[in-house]
Amino acid sequence: MGLKVAPRRNVLSAINNGEANGGAPSAPADGGGAEAAPVVEFGGREDVERLLAEKMKGKSKNDFKGRNEQMSDYIKKLRACIRWYMELEDGYLAEQEKLRSTLDAENSRHTELEAQLSNAIEELKAANLDLTRRCESLEETLNREKSEKLIAVESYEKEKQERESAERSRDVLTVELERATHDAKRFSEQLKMVQDTNKRLQEYNTSLQQYNSNLQADASKSGETISKLQKEKSAMMETMAALRECHNSMSSQLESSRASQQEAIRVKEELRKEVECRRAESKQVRDDRDHAVAQLNSLNIELATCKEQFGRASKECECMSTKVSALEETCNTQQEQIQTLQKQLAVATDKLKLADVTAIEAMTGYEEQKEKIKYLEDRLAHAESQIVEGDELRKKLHNTILELKGNIRVFCRVRPLLRFDGDSNGPEGASISFPTSVESAGRAIDLMNQGQKLSFSYDKVFDHNASQEDVFVEISQLVQSALDGYKVCIFAYGQTGSGKTYTMMGKSGIDQKGIIPRSLEQIFKTSQSLESQGWKYSMQASMLEIYNESIRDLLAPGRPNSFDMTTSKQYTIKHDSHGNTTVSDLTIIDVFSIADVTNLLEKASHSRSVGKTQMNEQSSRSHFVFTLKISGSNENTGQHVQGVLNLIDLAGSERLAKSGSTGDRLKETQSINKSLSALSDVIFAIGKGDDHVPFRNSKLTYLLQPCLGGDSKTLMFVNISPEASSVGETICSLRFASRVNACEIGIPRRQTQARPFDSRLSYG
Repeated sequence: MGLKVAPRRNVLSAINNGEANGGAPSAPADGGGAEAAPVVEFGGREDVERLLAEKMKGKSKNDFKGRNEQMSDYIKKLRACIRWYMELEDGYLAEQEKLRSTLDAENSRHTELEAQLSNAIEELKAANLDLTRRCESLEETLNREKSEKLIAVESYEKEKQERESAERSRDVLTVELERATHDAKRFSEQLKMVQDTNKRLQEYNTSLQQYNSNLQADASKSGETISKLQKEKSAMMETMAALRECHNSMSSQLESSRASQQEAIRVKEELRKEVECRRAESKQVRDDRDHAVAQLNSLNIELATCKEQFGRASKECECMSTKVSALEETCNTQQEQIQTLQKQLAVATDKLKLADVTAIEAMTGYEEQKEKIKYLEDRLAHAESQIVEGDELRKKLHNTILELKGNIRVFCRVRPLLRFDGDSNGPEGASISFPTSVESAGRAIDLMNQGQKLSFSYDKVFDHNASQEDVFVEISQLVQSALDGYKVCIFAYGQTGSGKTYTMMGKSGIDQKGIIPRSLEQIFKTSQSLESQGWKYSMQASMLEIYNESIRDLLAPGRPNSFDMTTSKQYTIKHDSHGNTTVSDLTIIDVFSIADVTNLLEKASHSRSVGKTQMNEQSSRSHFVFTLKISGSNENTGQHVQGVLNLIDLAGSERLAKSGSTGDRLKETQSINKSLSALSDVIFAIGKGDDHVPFRNSKLTYLLQPCLGGDSKTLMFVNISPEASSVGETICSLRFASRVNACEIGIPRRQTQARPFDSRLSYG
């Protein structure tokens, strides 16, 4: 750590000794010897510089002897200078060693301090970890208590009622305990009053002593007064004896109360101490009174010496008689007050005993309730663990059931007849019927076309009388899969005016809500109920439409109602290796309640492209895609899930000859039919197991690519119209749905029955 100066010191030593190679001798060369040069002392740098600046004085160049002597003197001075430098260097080295040792000591102390600090930090970390664990434990306890209110099953309702009754009993006992505490405080105040009264009695006794001293002075003047005072003295002694007996009885009562208080709770300890202080004060009063009696005896002896002054005190004795009578009245009053206090003390003692008994009973009941609550908490913890295990089993069984039903399922819904459907032939329109056999009930539909009966079967068939609630009940389990971490896709397919938008969006009113609002209500309600089990969910919503093979962001800020191709953004669809789909520059909004999503749906509905055709006054001219990304985590179990819910309202297929579309409507119809044809090609290619699936033939199919394979859950609603004029489109839609229903995508499922159909779809 210090500077190494040893080599320089070796050189200086060699020069000083004069034995270096080629060095000058230490003595003059001539044998006669020269006078020794005076010893030169150096006081600082100036002396050294002066020596170095010294020059040879005027001798000839050939005077080698003189020059040699001068050189010898100069060498001696240089040696003295070198010695001075060596001594100075030794001092520096010693100082350096001292500083080095000091530095080492400081380094060791610093190391020890660092070790102590590291130990302290470790202890703080351990304490922090312990506090964190305790906090987590408290949070778990809090979560368990919340889950008891929300997820408790009927088998634990009885325990819950018992716990509530136990809490009510505990509250009653707490009130009684507070009442007893209040009574104890009141008794303590009464005892303080008794103590104050005793203090006043002591002061009164002190005044009596002073008065007796005055009587001694007066008795020295009157003999008769002495005799009367002796009688009064005896009366006073009797009174003091009575007071002593009263105090003895009070002391015995206090001792009995103290014995009863030993079994009470700690709250009564302060009262017992006050009672003991009262006993000590009473004893002190008795001692003071005994002392007063002794003083009175001494006064009697002194009174015997004062008989000579009896004659002069006769008049004063009359005055003293009046004072004595007043004193007797005062003593009687004090005696009555003492009796009253004794009665109050007896009543307070009885109430204290009653309070002790009540407190003991309350503590016993509290301990019993505490044990019962602990037992219920243990059972609750066991029940919570079973609930967690049951939830995991539920998810597995739920997914297994959906896989057995099929990863792609098909539902059919028949729109009811409307008032303006004038070409129907009866309440069921175009000869649509629903088989009632056990095997086909609710799963098949028959259609008469030109005298030929066509039969179709699907996973579920809803007739025109089915309500929105009936439809949602069938798909609610599929919506639950999105919360369980799966990709779920539900889309409505069918001709224009067949009720797709009504099925997906619905109308205003509780009974008229469609699949999208009902699904979101279920998701938010279920996610809130799972918070008691430690689950926390975050959700992000996005809405877009595919119009003429172009993507529009329905939630873009400042989005106009009209669409301008020159100013719109170019959105790109991307799929990652995990099957997640993203659309570049698409607006994604965090949602926290059903109200947030409702506002977004209203905004999107105003921005969606609609138009009027001969088949529908308000025809959707684009494919509407609502996406809800769900991320969930459970701090208690460490589980993480990520699910996606895609709800899609496809634009309706149209026959050009029937819709009468021209201009922009013609272009829209062609784009819609092309994308629906691409969707059918993709589904058929997947069902046949082709190596190449044409997902990129349409923006719609490329966007839905992750939902049409793997472990995703997909449901297609085929909506049909009941009027006879739409029978051609109805048959096309049912045949397409039958082919989708027959496909096995993902995990194989049960065989479905599909009657003869045309393998070619026509859209006019």
